[in-house]
Amino acid sequence: MGRINKLRSIAIIPARGGSKRLPRKNILPLRGIPLLTRVIRKIKQSSLFDEIIVSTEDKEITNIAKKENVLIHDRPNRLATDYASVTETCLEVLSKNQTDIFCCIYATAVLIKIDTLQKSFKKFLSDNKTDVLMGVSKYNFHPLKAMSINKNGNAKLLFPKLKNTKSQKFPLTRVSNGTFYWARSNEFSKQKTFYAKRLKIYDVPNSEVSDLDTYEDFIKLKNNFT
Repeated sequence: MGRINKLRSIAIIPARGGSKRLPRKNILPLRGIPLLTRVIRKIKQSSLFDEIIVSTEDKEITNIAKKENVLIHDRPNRLATDYASVTETCLEVLSKNQTDIFCCIYATAVLIKIDTLQKSFKKFLSDNKTDVLMGVSKYNFHPLKAMSINKNGNAKLLFPKLKNTKSQKFPLTRVSNGTFYWARSNEFSKQKTFYAKRLKIYDVPNSEVSDLDTYEDFIKLKNNFT
């Protein structure tokens, strides 16, 4: 199946090898297949991209990606630390790969459906004033009710001035959920952020979200994967 868009587009998969909270999370096996492999195959099936590029500094991740016949971007050491951002990683890839648009897709986004990628792409291109289209989720509880906890275990509201505000008057909110970001390359390179001036959102169903931070998150994914 051929690509369904005319602009040059690439998929960028950030896949650092040194994750700390959940070691090797990008290539953990899910029913015998690495998470990264599953995401690459799904991206290919979407028929949206001229190239798929995996950004990594890790030899094992490189070998897994090569087996899927995708491009490898050798991530410099300065972008392989806990302090390096996905934004910096994508900017580095774009500096070596010319494209009109790109989609940053996380290596752990194994639950995302091909239909969701295609529909989000169409929404992104439907408005040429959109710089970034971000995959998002609703909050289980509204963030205006959030509390901070100090070292003594005492809690206080983050937004105490709003403590008496009725919930029906709370603003509509969303949160980035570790699935994907569509972006126009030129604007992204200028603004250097996914939180662009003209940022739009795409609501990803909760059943397609798999933001992995802990081993418990991975066990939950394994138990719910169909």
